[in-house]
Amino acid sequence: MHWLYLLLALGALWLALTTPYGWLLFLALLAALALLVAWMRGWYLDRIGGQQRDESAIIDPLELRRLREQAEARKREAAAQGPDQVPPQA
Repeated sequence: MHWLYLLLALGALWLALTTPYGWLLFLALLAALALLVAWMRGWYLDRIGGQQRDESAIIDPLELRRLREQAEARKREAAAQGPDQVPPQA
């Protein structure tokens, strides 16, 4: 959809270049500038600005602490087994 703004901006620029009237030149250049800004905003939102983080994927502090405790327990268990034994993969 934002590409339509770019095409309209090019059309307004073409009108500004071909018109013999000063007031129409000013309006066409103003319209071309506004449409170019609208295209840039649409492109930005499509590429970068529209990407919001999924809040459901964020780990809360309690879950993060539980995962750290599990990792520490696995490290202690692996250290207790000895260096020659390979711990089982989960």
